[in-house]
Amino acid sequence: MNALDKYISIVPSKIQYDLQKMGFYAFLHFGMNTFTNKEWDDGKEPASTFNPTCLNTDQWCEAVKSAGMKAVILTAKHHDGFCLWQTDTTEYSIKNSPYKDGKGDIVKELALSCKKYGLKFGIYLSPWDRNSEYYGTSKYNDFYISQLTELLTRYGDIFEVWLDGACASHLDGKPVQVYDFGRIYATIRQLQPNCIIANCGPDVRWIGNEGGLTRDCEWNVVPKFQTDTQKIMSKSQKNEDSVPLLSCECEDLGSRNVLKDFDEFVWYPAEVDVSIRHGWFFHSAENKKLRSLNNLLNIYYSSVGGNAMLLLNIPPDQRGLIHENDVKLLKELGERIESGLKTRIKFRGVRGSQEKAEYPIANLLKGGVYSPVESDKYVIDIDFKEVSKIDKVMICEDVTHSQRVESFEIFIKYKNHNKIVYKGTTIGMKKIALFKKWTYAEGITILIRSCRREPFIEDIAVFEADEMLPKQHLVLRKIKKFFSKRANQIAIKKQKNSKV
Repeated sequence: MNALDKYISIVPSKIQYDLQKMGFYAFLHFGMNTFTNKEWDDGKEPASTFNPTCLNTDQWCEAVKSAGMKAVILTAKHHDGFCLWQTDTTEYSIKNSPYKDGKGDIVKELALSCKKYGLKFGIYLSPWDRNSEYYGTSKYNDFYISQLTELLTRYGDIFEVWLDGACASHLDGKPVQVYDFGRIYATIRQLQPNCIIANCGPDVRWIGNEGGLTRDCEWNVVPKFQTDTQKIMSKSQKNEDSVPLLSCECEDLGSRNVLKDFDEFVWYPAEVDVSIRHGWFFHSAENKKLRSLNNLLNIYYSSVGGNAMLLLNIPPDQRGLIHENDVKLLKELGERIESGLKTRIKFRGVRGSQEKAEYPIANLLKGGVYSPVESDKYVIDIDFKEVSKIDKVMICEDVTHSQRVESFEIFIKYKNHNKIVYKGTTIGMKKIALFKKWTYAEGITILIRSCRREPFIEDIAVFEADEMLPKQHLVLRKIKKFFSKRANQIAIKKQKNSKV
């Protein structure tokens, strides 16, 4: 099997495919930090400090749904070790708080609300626990697995367990805790076989930053060792020899130039985790410092519309409610997304061609039999039923045949002229190509310039312009791109030197 055939042999599992189709879901950071006005509490605050007075998980779900999100992940336990459910593993939990006289269970309440509103439910269980007496000892992994087991067996289907490898035990004068990730993964697979293990796990990788910055070229097929770079261990921070050669911060994780130096590959899509506020937990000082609607729209189109998933954090306040400002912004976001993707232009005719050979469009949209010549270009020519005002095009690959398109261009057809309006790289699960401004068109032509064997295109949609394209802010992206390119160059150099 040659290199290209090896790359396109890598396809998503069913749970990866379903998550990528979902695209957009919520993170809810809520816990002891909400009441101490901190991001990282030390686990010494008494359980009585946790006391939401108007908690309403239905209100959380209503706010999430208004933005068009399909699921919710709750911080069942953050680094302080305070548990939001009726756990048998520790006294540092909601059962010793004033909330519902110690009888409350926020994990249960949210799980029920998610079911009521048709949302999937997931959990975050921090490996770092600053309250547990076992942390830093051989007994802690048993303790953690017991907590994980409770969460995976008491609350119905869990769509995602979101993990990180946070470990700053030196802050508390404790030894470094070595997490048994293999056991954690095995427990999740056994108890919730349809559950995604994300961020510090084998199913979904971190995008590489928490600012909503995305790559211009996002690949799902990456070197196999990449699955290990999520684990934040002391050696990877102190010993240069143990630092992974490629990291999530690198700009290029899946081009032919990168993959050629490796032998094994995995399907490992990216998740963009970003907060609607500056912090991850609620702080009243940030009530007027939310991300702008324009910023959120740019993040949405570059993540969900850029072959990644978007995990947007919305932190409930001390009342146990999503703040009014956040609710308003989420509703506006949902309305703008719906408006921009509401009306599909009707097609009069679609033709597909490869070089000089003509093929029915069904072959291009559902996968036909093509000559496996690497240099072939593919054209999809679309005529509209009438002249239309457009500003964006969505293209989706059928990723059950892997991810193949490496570069493409979109041309507008109007009054016997063809004008290029977009140059793109990867497509993957979904690419939403935004034009710089709206334009009239009688049709479009999509030219696939570079592809790993033949393309398998599942869907194409052209949208009627609503004249509300987000304004592009490129300064931060350019900064990120500069540093991530440097990270790539260093990684590739190390890889080559290691083979000398």
